[in-house]
Amino acid sequence: MLGEYTKNVPDSQVALTEADLEALIDPKRLPRHIAVIMDGNGRWARRRSLPRLAGYRPGIQSLKQTTRHCAELGIEILTVYAFSTENWKRPKEEVNFLLKLMDEVLDRELEELHQNGIQVRIIGRLNTFDPPLLAKFKRAEELTKDNHRLILNVGFNYGGRAEIVDAVKSLVARAASGALSPESIDEELLSQSMYTSGLPDPDLLIRTGGDSRISNFLLWQLAYTEIWITPVCWPEFGKLHLLQAILDYQQRERRFGRV
Repeated sequence: MLGEYTKNVPDSQVALTEADLEALIDPKRLPRHIAVIMDGNGRWARRRSLPRLAGYRPGIQSLKQTTRHCAELGIEILTVYAFSTENWKRPKEEVNFLLKLMDEVLDRELEELHQNGIQVRIIGRLNTFDPPLLAKFKRAEELTKDNHRLILNVGFNYGGRAEIVDAVKSLVARAASGALSPESIDEELLSQSMYTSGLPDPDLLIRTGGDSRISNFLLWQLAYTEIWITPVCWPEFGKLHLLQAILDYQQRERRFGRV
C-alpha cells in the first residue's frame, strides 16, 4: 500500500494499518495545532501524464479528508498553505484556476464544514482579491465563527515575511498614534499582531512532496515546531500518513531550547 512512500517512515510503522497506528496514539499528547504545506499536486499529475492543474482537485479532497480526520482525532487547529504570495508568479492560467477553485470550494464545502463544527479563517493579504471573493471569505468566517470543534486556517495570498511586515506596520502605526510606546513592543505584542493572533503556535508541521524547506510559511510561528516531511504528494496524503506524523511527533522530546 505504501510502496516507495515509506522511505521516510520508521521501519516499525511501515506495516501498520490505520487502526494499528491509531491504537498507538496517546490521546493526551496530541498536537494542539498542526500546520501543513500541501505540496506535490503538480508532480502527482505529471506522474500520471496529466496536466499540472489536474492535481489540484484531488488535493482538495485530501484537504477535506485531513480536516475531517483532525476533527475526529481531537486536533484543535489545522493551518494549511493554499496559495502563497509567491504563487502570483506562476502562469496566469494556473493562478486563475486556483482563484476559481477557491471560489468553487467555498460554494460547495462551506455548509458541510459549518455543520461539522469547523471554524474557517482565511489568513493572508486579502485586500488584493476582487470584492466577490472577499465577500465569500467574510461569509465563511461569519457563518462559522462560533464553531469550536476545529479551527481551519487557510493561508491564501499568505507569506511569512509579508505577515511579519504587516505586524510591524500595525505596531508602528499604534506607536505613532500614541497608543503604545516603542519600548513596550516585545515578542508577545508582535505575536498578537500576526494573522494567527490568539492561537498557539503549531506543534507539528507536515510537508508533503518531499522537499526539505518551509517555503515562507509561518516564519514567526514555527520557531519551535516539530517538522515531519513525507515524499507522498498531497493528493495521496491520507489518514495513514497523518497518523504516522502524529505518532512520530509523540516520540520526540520537545525541549524549546532547554536541556
